[in-house]
Amino acid sequence: MAKTIKLTASDGSTVEFVDEVIGSGAMKDVYFSPDKSYVVGFFREPQDANAKDRLNNIVGKYRDKIFGQIGGDYWESLFCWPTKLVEWNGRLGIVCPAYQKHFFFKDGMFKGKEKDGKWFASAKLRNKFLTPAQKGTWLSHYHMCLQIARAVRRLHAAGLAHSDLSYKNVLVDPETGKAAVIDCDGLVVPGKYPPDVVGTPDFIAPEVLQTRSLPIGDPAKKLPSIQTDRHALAVLIYMYLLYRHPLRGGKVHDLDAAKDEELSMGEKALFIEHPTDKSNRPKVQNMQKAELPQGDVDKLPYTICGPYLKELFDRAFIDGLHDPSKRPTADEWETALVKTTDLMQPCQNPDCEAHWFVFDNSKKPKCPFCGTEYHGQLPVLNLYYSPSKGKFLPENYRLMVYDKQSLYMWHANRFVTPNERIKPEDKKPVGDFHFHHGKWILINRRLPDMWDVTGPDKLHIKPGDYVELTEGRKILLSGADGGRLIVVQLVKN
Repeated sequence: MAKTIKLTASDGSTVEFVDEVIGSGAMKDVYFSPDKSYVVGFFREPQDANAKDRLNNIVGKYRDKIFGQIGGDYWESLFCWPTKLVEWNGRLGIVCPAYQKHFFFKDGMFKGKEKDGKWFASAKLRNKFLTPAQKGTWLSHYHMCLQIARAVRRLHAAGLAHSDLSYKNVLVDPETGKAAVIDCDGLVVPGKYPPDVVGTPDFIAPEVLQTRSLPIGDPAKKLPSIQTDRHALAVLIYMYLLYRHPLRGGKVHDLDAAKDEELSMGEKALFIEHPTDKSNRPKVQNMQKAELPQGDVDKLPYTICGPYLKELFDRAFIDGLHDPSKRPTADEWETALVKTTDLMQPCQNPDCEAHWFVFDNSKKPKCPFCGTEYHGQLPVLNLYYSPSKGKFLPENYRLMVYDKQSLYMWHANRFVTPNERIKPEDKKPVGDFHFHHGKWILINRRLPDMWDVTGPDKLHIKPGDYVELTEGRKILLSGADGGRLIVVQLVKN
């Protein structure tokens, strides 16, 4: 039986681990604590003074920057962040929380293994090896992407870059919609701590690949940074929603495989769904059955992700692919993902694998995954904001309605955002929608200042009362500063 080692950590606390390697990465060997609540990873190679200083700052001031502030508890589930340093037999080690249980397969052929993100980002792997339950729903994939964008936004706000964002360093669980960023011990501080690695293939920004052969110190050499993180984040979101890579298409640049890879992901990188240059479209006839239908960009184009994400994908893979300054920020992805989840509709086909789809603003909406057309009345709520008292302007924000859906404070007031700063009170539903006796209604649960302002006479909708959703009906959700007005539009099919 392996013995338990007891050490004193950098903060003076006691750290214990079982002397049995449970996993090995590129740089570290990892050991469990006796109760498996945390792990200790020891670097195989000696760490120089700069590396030690970086690690001390990661477990010290950078950790405090994120977890020591108001709302810091929120980040505990979105990061697997090192907590302290130890030394053993001349090797430097870091202590990290163990991964949460939902990041391990609980059944099937991979029972007990980590949910490496690649299983969920590749159509071929998903279709061949995962059960329907393990795949989650399309909505749960949006929730995963939202958490990843939020975690990256927080890193960047602290002036840090991950440097190796990829499906290897992001754990995901489509069943619960959870995600967590891991391997935070290699964080880059621009101008102070250079990156240890250039990244993982598939996620390395084109400018990094293009200048990789230049010597360290050459001013033209591009290294991982916040801007390269933005490229990797866009790739992750695209892959988790569409299950294919945005740059791996049918175009061949060189018969030498290594040279072709360098060109197609670097200097000659081209979006597979570029609207005018279609030379890198994937060749469906060369695909395996397991890669379809997701690999067919004509059957499942990126536009199925809705208008907000379509705009950001264009900026990431067309405007910003070779111009890092034009790439969307993590904050912009977060906002777009929140607004897109409000456009989601449950598919009426109980056997649809995706279960959800994004409303496409058409008069005959249908699920792009199974082709099922929506039947019945579909209420679309157009949100308006008030720049000055009594005046309302459209906000380019819509809320789709489905039975038993909840209305939240961030819908009622534009100054409330569903992120780590939200008050516990604002997490509770303020209303809910129902299809009742052939009519759509909104029941007010907690909004004291809701009014039907459709006609000349305002009608107060008190908590507990309901209002029918009819064509053109105008409902003021809140008269407070930032309060929104909704205008009902009914799509009938």
